[in-house]
Amino acid sequence: MINITIPTPEVTIYKQEAPAMSHIYGFTDFHLITRELGGFFMFYNSKDELLFVGKARKLRQRIKKHFEDTVSPIKNHRDEVVKIEVYLVEDPVEREIYETYIANKFRAKYNPDKLTP
Repeated sequence: MINITIPTPEVTIYKQEAPAMSHIYGFTDFHLITRELGGFFMFYNSKDELLFVGKARKLRQRIKKHFEDTVSPIKNHRDEVVKIEVYLVEDPVEREIYETYIANKFRAKYNPDKLTP
């Protein structure tokens, strides 16, 4: 059996109820997420259930795309996301392992392509 330890998130941002600043689906703190580094991220709902886990070479850009593009697996569920955790992992193989492991271990709701039966 392989034992994988999930690291501590580098950044956690939360949806704000009535943000005064410009926002994307209630999130105003994207500036806290690195623009240059890679890693993986997890989206949670208000019950702290994992909705989606993803990976990226450049985290901020990829996370924001999930709230802007028309092909994201969460495109119809963006309003459910209330918390985003961001983890820095530069190695692409490690990112893939974390993404697949976490999606399966926590049964990420909107990662159907990563889940094993």
